[in-house]
Amino acid sequence: MDYRVSIVDDNASDREYIAALVKRWAKEAGHTVSLSAFPSAEAVLFAYEDSRSDMLLLDIEMGGLNGIELAKEVRQKDGAVQLVFITGYPDFIAEGYEVSALHYLMKPVSYKKLYTVLDKAAANLAKEEKRLCVVYDRTTDFVPLSQIFYLEAQKQYVMIHAADRSYRKKGSLAEMEKELDEYFFKCQRSFLVNLRYVVRVKKDCVVLRDGTEVPISRGMAEKIGKEIIRLF
Repeated sequence: MDYRVSIVDDNASDREYIAALVKRWAKEAGHTVSLSAFPSAEAVLFAYEDSRSDMLLLDIEMGGLNGIELAKEVRQKDGAVQLVFITGYPDFIAEGYEVSALHYLMKPVSYKKLYTVLDKAAANLAKEEKRLCVVYDRTTDFVPLSQIFYLEAQKQYVMIHAADRSYRKKGSLAEMEKELDEYFFKCQRSFLVNLRYVVRVKKDCVVLRDGTEVPISRGMAEKIGKEIIRLF
């Protein structure tokens, strides 16, 4: 899975330490992470609309807006984000329940404890993630949208190319598009691409993270580029 993780701490050393632990967790658990680090709560709020997080690791005692106040602001905008407080002060634990915080970790954070909390956060996100129901040959699969690279129309079927395998579902691309989220873009009459996986846009195709090239319509490259900037 691919997760967006933000670390908020006014201490640069603490930010770097937590970032290193998160990278280690992702590598050992087989995930990929897009890490962002912020020195203040205000910096997070300024950037949040353009760079939402799946997991937010927050210090509490910071100059200006504190971590609890930041969490309340973020929770109003995002009900799914996993909030984890990392602090040297236990006095704010009761307030954390008001924002549905996943956990409190006391500094200095041990890798084992953070690993456990991040695993729980990942499990919670997986439960909430929208899935595409694929019924074929008397078998039903529920494919997480974030695991789908692209969809390809083939006559009366749609091929769903995912991270682990490809699926075939009877129906049209237009019908399937209604079941997807905003990250899927119709780049050509027969193709829908998941912008989460696009690493390069060419004039006649987009290149995905695994090297796959998905064709795009003439003049579509600029539109795709703008959409990627908007979403990420």
